Amino acid sequence: MAPFVAAARLAESKNPSVGGLLLLSTMIALCSGCTGRGHNIQGVKLYQQEQHHAALQKFQQAITTNPNNADGYYNLAATYHQLGKVKNDQSLFTQAENLYNQALQYDPNHSETYRGLSVLLVETKRRESAFRLLEGWSNRQPQVANAKVELARLYEEFGDKEAAKRQLEAALARDTTSARAWAALAKLREEAGDHGQALANYQRALQLNPSQPQISQRIAKLQSSLETSAPVAPIGSTRMATQPKKQIPRNY
Repeated sequence: MAPFVAAARLAESKNPSVGGLLLLSTMIALCSGCTGRGHNIQGVKLYQQEQHHAALQKFQQAITTNPNNADGYYNLAATYHQLGKVKNDQSLFTQAENLYNQALQYDPNHSETYRGLSVLLVETKRRESAFRLLEGWSNRQPQVANAKVELARLYEEFGDKEAAKRQLEAALARDTTSARAWAALAKLREEAGDHGQALANYQRALQLNPSQPQISQRIAKLQSSLETSAPVAPIGSTRMATQPKKQIPRNY
């Protein structure tokens, strides 16, 4: 709403031609953003249908329409990344890496990009670079819980669950509303056999983000194993996500 309000005020300028031009420019910019989002949504659908080359065209259109939007660069990168794995083609990995880095230029806190790039670095035998990437993000943005969540994921992947737990606890010390951190901590506690605490953490994650059917399943399983009839913590609205996805979902 705010951009339209600002534009309307400019249009009421004493110089109608200047005001009208500014209003038109603002509306064009807003429409470009909507069009870019539409291309991303269409591209994600094609990607999920494994029509990767058609998806690439849509993502390219998205960044042509809105060249400052990180989602388009991330989606392009993720698609080239997947094609690189399918074809075992180093040039595609390089292209994906460059696009991931471009996405971070436009959004320095783009979580999906950090995950995708860190996975690519590990897959191309650059484990230390992956840790440096995520540690750098966490150090630069200590208030961003997702930075520590991604670093925790990397520690867990390499078997250091205690370090992962410390990162998640640090994330929650900064931001108690991070559903991802609560869910990740719950998983670690469940694996460690601390089912009661894991259940409480899963419930908190679901309370913060009800659109997580996999978390609901974990809660049901733990409640059954604990032979408890305690209800799931209140989750407020039970609305499921209905918005079309504009980013390729994380599957790694």
